Order: sequence, then C-alpha cells, then structure tokens
Amino acid sequence: MTDLLSDEKNPDKLTSKEIILKGTAIALFVIIPSLSAFFLSWKILDDLLQAAIIGGIVHFIAMGFSLKISKKFFAKKRY
Repeated sequence: MTDLLSDEKNPDKLTSKEIILKGTAIALFVIIPSLSAFFLSWKILDDLLQAAIIGGIVHFIAMGFSLKISKKFFAKKRY
C-alpha cells in the first residue's frame, strides 16, 4: 500500500501537517474580520439583522482576499 503523505517519494506534495496549518491560517483570516464586524455592528446598531448582513458581506469580501493570499503565500513554488 502506498503512503500518500510521504515526502520521500514526491517532495512537492504537501504534508498533512502543512495542510492543517495553512488551512487554519486562512480560516482565521476569514473568520476574525467577519465576526468582529458582526459583533461591533451589533453593539453599535443594536439590530441583529443588520449586523448579520454586515458580517456576511465582510465574510465574503474576506473569502475573496483569502484566495489571493493563499495563492501568493501558501502555494508551493515549482522551480
């Protein structure tokens, strides 16, 4: 049976540890701004629906930026 996570056979493949660390970093980059925008707007506006809409908009904007960031910083370079 072949070991898919082995670096010995193909050094260009990501290990499971690298995938977990990079995925966590991207998830934090998306979640922290959207949750902070949600709670801040909920506290200021005192309206749950408007806060949810603002948090959702910020979440989708952060998801768009996370694609660019993951391609720039987290993709393995091929030489």
